[in-house]
Amino acid sequence: MSDFAAHRDRCAIVGIGETPYTRDSGASELALAVQACTRALEDAGMAAAEIDGVIRNDFDTVTHNDLADALGIENLTYWGMNGAGGAAAPGQIAQAVAAIESGQATAVLVFRSLNGRSGADRYGQTRRELSGPPEVGGHGSLDEYFLPYGLAAAGQLYAMVAQRHMIEYDTTSEQLGHIATTVRARANANPRAQMHGRTMTLEDHQASRPIAEPLRLFDYCLETDGACAVVVTSADRARDARTTPVLIRAVAMATGPGPRGGVVFPSLFRDTYTTFPSRRAAETLYARAGLGPGDIDVAQIYDCFTITVLAQLEDYGFCAKGEGGPFAASGAIDLGGRIPINTSGGHLSEGYIHGLNHVLEGVRQMRGESTGQVVGAETCLVTGGSPAPTSALILRRGE
Repeated sequence: MSDFAAHRDRCAIVGIGETPYTRDSGASELALAVQACTRALEDAGMAAAEIDGVIRNDFDTVTHNDLADALGIENLTYWGMNGAGGAAAPGQIAQAVAAIESGQATAVLVFRSLNGRSGADRYGQTRRELSGPPEVGGHGSLDEYFLPYGLAAAGQLYAMVAQRHMIEYDTTSEQLGHIATTVRARANANPRAQMHGRTMTLEDHQASRPIAEPLRLFDYCLETDGACAVVVTSADRARDARTTPVLIRAVAMATGPGPRGGVVFPSLFRDTYTTFPSRRAAETLYARAGLGPGDIDVAQIYDCFTITVLAQLEDYGFCAKGEGGPFAASGAIDLGGRIPINTSGGHLSEGYIHGLNHVLEGVRQMRGESTGQVVGAETCLVTGGSPAPTSALILRRGE
């Protein structure tokens, strides 16, 4: 682990781009990807011909060669994919770092594009709705032990996690509501957010309808059409970029012990529901960065559901195990608190681009450009999805 010290701050993010976050884009996912990537290149002051690496999310329908052809990338020497789904975004950045540090690429375009609300594979649908009756047997995946019995959507799984946390630690729905209302306030200040101008009180959260108890409507992230893109290059080359480089201090990925086949539901075989693989990722990330939770100024925490934020506040060491609920309700996650989170509104209120919009917001924080700016912030943690595989990174303000 100590050998990773040589890789600290050796790569940087020099460009970010995004499309509007909507419920109906009216565009193909390729068109969205091209729009976001073009804006990222413009932000970096780079031409498409300077890109020689592309990394996509494993759920993306846009392939590396589709994107290269549409953008006019002339010599693609590295391409890759990271996942699963929401675990990918920091892992995509990690893959870009690995490609650059190993000499396989010099400038890497990372993207995620989806019509998550208007598309045929709408993300709020269950797997049964998307794929028809589940087929049992023959595929070697543990998902088949759950799908035939009605456990068919991620929200149901996270509801079980939330219920377990409530049983073990007396966590309450109101404490989850404080997470939802805190990030909604940040979205209200962010003109790019889907929930910009739509206020929410704790009473509104508590009055929202149950979806999978104990999770309510406002404990769920948004369904979003849109795309995000990031340009990663070496710190040396980043000095010539149009914008101030944001250094990548460290990256990490983790699955936790005993990874098993399947997409989401094998996580139910873990010994505990309330500690995610993010606990392992945190240990690796902090060791590689030479930092600890006390050194983090702001965090963009993967928030597909409010309970994932609460669990990760504990896993990344911002509060003790079981204290996530009182910690969130205390104001510690708001601007001026111990660790402001999801300062653009997060997946709960800005938009759901599978974690990559959190990377963009981390960059804005380090540039001093966020609509929810944390004054004097020099480090930002960005986390990926849990509770199956996960990834995380730490960004640092550049010079």
